[in-house]
Amino acid sequence: MIVILKNGVQREKRDQLVDWLKEQGLGIHVSEGEFQTVLGLIGDVSNVDMELIGSLGIVDSVKRVSESFKCCNRKFHPEDTVVEVGGVKVGGGHFAMIAGPCSVESEEQIVAVAKAVKASGADMMRGGAFKPRTSPYDFQGLKATGIELLKLARAETGLPIVTEIMSVSHLPLFEDVDVIQVGARNMQNFDLLRELGKIRKPILLKRGLANTLKELLMSAEYIMAGGNEQVILCERGIRTFDDYTRNTLDLAAVPMLHELTHLPVIVDPSHATGIARLVRPMALAAAACGSDGLIIEVHNDPLHALCDGAQSLRPEEYDALARDVAVVRGVVNQ
Repeated sequence: MIVILKNGVQREKRDQLVDWLKEQGLGIHVSEGEFQTVLGLIGDVSNVDMELIGSLGIVDSVKRVSESFKCCNRKFHPEDTVVEVGGVKVGGGHFAMIAGPCSVESEEQIVAVAKAVKASGADMMRGGAFKPRTSPYDFQGLKATGIELLKLARAETGLPIVTEIMSVSHLPLFEDVDVIQVGARNMQNFDLLRELGKIRKPILLKRGLANTLKELLMSAEYIMAGGNEQVILCERGIRTFDDYTRNTLDLAAVPMLHELTHLPVIVDPSHATGIARLVRPMALAAAACGSDGLIIEVHNDPLHALCDGAQSLRPEEYDALARDVAVVRGVVNQ
């Protein structure tokens, strides 16, 4: 249920209403926009008297929300959420470019790639320290050492770092990570999501291999219900019957998610296609359909990469892509 207040309501009267609603055992999400304030009622609203609330002088209207996701619902929060990471903004018209290797392999590799993508205008650097791999015999990442190397690359370039967490037990290692990524395989690791809801750090939440948009939003709800509202959604392709690409990139998800939620939505064309030559056209399409950013894999030696070399761009290829994305963004924003 949402309660829309009249424009210009005094804060004292608004707070009195919020306190009264909390006494009914409800959680209240307050969203203050430029022209209206929306109170989102979270909890069992079956006994809430809509007519009574609607009759109050400060209330413009009362509406029931049928969707099970509340905190991330645009009805609760009409204005776009802007997530800020070390001065970099994502969402609300701010477009972020995140780039770097699939996995951190060495100090030389991660620093070289970080410097290259920064020179091409990247806003943040990605790199995997913990790697979820289909085969137990594949490279699993440098783990804690990988995080330390990411921090070293950040010190060299100033770029905020984005890296994936695999387990609640690893959280202490992520205290100095700028954005914690939840990968596709962990999208419904609810114990992990609950713990991430307790911290005040941006979370990049990737859509699962075979998950619906509602399931993605419900996973975001787990984080937000715990109090952490700094969530960035990521469309990274879903498993379909196609066998030519790694996944099928669902670009229709971007405008659909923008309609359903106020959270920023970025796109990962690298994991979606699994083929380096397809990353550029899909990145341009993602920019054209209104995404709030891109996360792209870049490696200085893809042929010898320990992970996902086939989908990684060389630094010069990323540089050309970044320029093309800027052109598309300029056209879309005219």
